[in-house]
This record gives sequence, structure tokens and C-alpha cells, in this order.
Amino acid sequence: MSCSTRPYVLLSCATSIDGYIDDASDQRLMLSNADDLDRVDAVRASCDAILVGAGTVRRDDPRLLVRSARRRAERVACGRPASPTKVTLTARGDLDPTARFFTAGDAARLVYCATGALEKTQERIGRQATVVDAGDPVDPGWLLADLAGRGVGRLMVEGGGTVHAQFLAAGLADELHLVVAPFFVGDGRAPRFVGEGNFPWHPGHRARLAEARQIGDVVLLRYALSDRFTETGGGAGGRSLR
Repeated sequence: MSCSTRPYVLLSCATSIDGYIDDASDQRLMLSNADDLDRVDAVRASCDAILVGAGTVRRDDPRLLVRSARRRAERVACGRPASPTKVTLTARGDLDPTARFFTAGDAARLVYCATGALEKTQERIGRQATVVDAGDPVDPGWLLADLAGRGVGRLMVEGGGTVHAQFLAAGLADELHLVVAPFFVGDGRAPRFVGEGNFPWHPGHRARLAEARQIGDVVLLRYALSDRFTETGGGAGGRSLR
């Protein structure tokens, strides 16, 4: 796919030192801190859409809204919605219409659905979101082209690990924000940032580290993954380690 036909794609993730994005308990593991959450909010406010997988919708029940009233007001003053469009993709269509993805805020909502689950998805959440037939299986490249056609120029992908792996393996990411929390999870049952995959970055082709920044007790690593990478995009706050 030509880069001009897809949005700029920024992946955002927080992990433990040993690479886990959660633990195996029923409670959500807090990997970030208040200052970094504010940085993430600033990055959200700079984007046209935020994407998470259906598993993240079910497990974390995220609102996916810009939290800062000032940032929401600035977006509205520029003629943009207060929060970016919410986007998810699903292979099975088993989404809860009462999830905060669908009920929180006034942001537009898009659900990219595998063809085989289209009817089920439309029945469950068709009144609360625009449901799009994205083929079978869902093709991230086609999804990005469709988002571009809907006016999305900058997309933030917030997980989970399966979705991050899909975009990375397909070479469809321009930038990665990886926040490392100062502890270990140490439980093989817990989900990791990404699993096995054939990724474009390997010992013979290293990603470029554009920034390493201390933000309280966590560290932000910003990686440039394509020649579309923009130096401004890390959000506010923190102290550079370089």
C-alpha cells in the first residue's frame, strides 16, 4: 500500500520491564503514571482516530476520549470533534453494546468487522456505531485505506498486543511509543506486548530510537519505524535521558 493512501500510524503501549502489558488477574494492571497518562492524552488530542482491538474493548472497557477539558476545547475551536473517532476491529462480533467504547462521549464510532460476523455485529451494535465489512480476515491495510477515505490523517493504535503485532508485521506503523514501567510481571499466563511474528525490524534492520525520556518512574522510548516519522509527536512532559 502506498503511504499516501493511509494515515500516519502511531502505536502506543506500556509494558513491564519483562514485556508484559497486563498481569493474569481480573484487575487492570496500572503500568503508567499520572504524568505519562497526561502525555498520552496530549497525543490522543493530536490524532483524528484511536484504534483498539475488540479484546481490549472487552478486557479494559476503555473510554478512548480526550480527558483534558482544555485540549477538547482547543480541538473544537479548530473545527474538530472534542475527541477523535473511536475505531475497533473484530473477527467474531462479540462486542457488548454497553461497553464504554459505545456509551462514553459523543465521538464517532467505527467497527471494522470480518464478513462472517457482519450480521451478528450489526444486530448487536449497529445502532451505536458504523459497522464496516472489512473482509475475512480483517485486512489492516484495507482498514487504513478506508480510514483515509473517511478523512483520518493521523491514527493512534493503543493495542492490544495482537493488533500491535498485526500493524508491525505488515509494516504499517510509522512510530512506536513504548513506555517501560519499573517492575516485572513474571507470569507466562499474562499478555505480552507482541508475540511471535515476522517483523521488519530485526538484528540486520534496527528501528531508529528517536527519543528516550524519563517521565517520573517510567521511561518513554520513541522509535521511528518509517521515513514518514515526525520528530514532533511525543507529547508533553518528562525529562530527556539523552
